[in-house]
Amino acid sequence: MMLASGIETARAVLVATYLKQLKMPAIASSYAQIAREARQAEKSYEEFLLALLQQEVAQREVSRQKMRLAQARFPVLKTLDTFQFAAVPSLNKAVVLELARGGYIAEKETLIMVGGSGTGKTHLATALGVAACQQGKRVRFIGATELVNRLLEAHTQNRVHKVLSGFQKLELVIVDELGFVPFASTGAELLFEFFAEAYERRALAITTNLPFAEWTTVFGNERLTAALLDRLTHRCHILEFRTESFRLKQSLQRQASKAGQSTVAPNSASAGPTPALAEQPTVESALGGN
Repeated sequence: MMLASGIETARAVLVATYLKQLKMPAIASSYAQIAREARQAEKSYEEFLLALLQQEVAQREVSRQKMRLAQARFPVLKTLDTFQFAAVPSLNKAVVLELARGGYIAEKETLIMVGGSGTGKTHLATALGVAACQQGKRVRFIGATELVNRLLEAHTQNRVHKVLSGFQKLELVIVDELGFVPFASTGAELLFEFFAEAYERRALAITTNLPFAEWTTVFGNERLTAALLDRLTHRCHILEFRTESFRLKQSLQRQASKAGQSTVAPNSASAGPTPALAEQPTVESALGGN
C-alpha cells in the first residue's frame, strides 16, 4: 500500500515537472481533477486528453486577451454594454454594433467620432478597441497630445522613423481628443506624417471635438489640413455625437440629489443610503467573466 502510494506521488511530481517544462500551467493546475472526473465517467484516453487540451487552450486565450488589453494601454476599460445609446440619438446602434465586429479593421479603414466634450466618444472608441482585443487584434490607445509630444521628442533625436515603426505591427490605433490643443507647425507636420504612414496600412479610430471645417485651427495650415482630411475621410466611417455632455448631466444630477437630501432631516427614517457609483469594468469583466 505504501509502495503504491509512493509510486503515485512520484508520478505526480514527474507530471508536474514535465508540465512546468512544457509551460502548460492550466493543465498542471487542473489535470488531477479532470483525471478523477474522467475515471468516474469512464471516459476514454482520447476524451481525457481532449479535456486537458481544451483547458490549456482556453486559459491561454484568456491570458492572450489580458495581455492585448494591457498592451493597448486604455486609460479606463469601457465596454459596449455600458454605453448609453439612448442618450446619443444621433448614433445608429446597428452601425456601431456592426463596427464592433471588426470589419473596418480588416479593411484598414478609418473611424472618426465627432462631438462635443463629454458626449461619449472616448467611451465608444475604447469599447470598440476592447472588442478588437477580444477578437485577437493588436490595438493601441493614445491621446493626440501625447502622440505629438512623442513625435516631437523623437524629432529632436532623429528617431521619428523608429517611433513610427513601433506602430506598424498594430492593427488598430485609437487617437483620442484630436482638436483639444492646437499644434505648432512641426507637431502638425509630424502628426500628418503619422496619419499618412498609417493610411491604408492599419485601421485608425479618431475622436475629435471639432467639425472638419475647423481642423485648420489645430493644424494651422489649410493645405496640410486638406491633404490630411483627403486621406482620413477616404474609406471612412463618421459617427456624430449630437448630445449634451454626460459629465455635465451627471454633475447636475449629483447637485440636485445633494440639494434634495439636505432638505431631509438627518435622522429621518426615509433617508436611504447614497447610491453607489457604477463600477468600472475590470479586465476579467471585459473578457466576459473568464
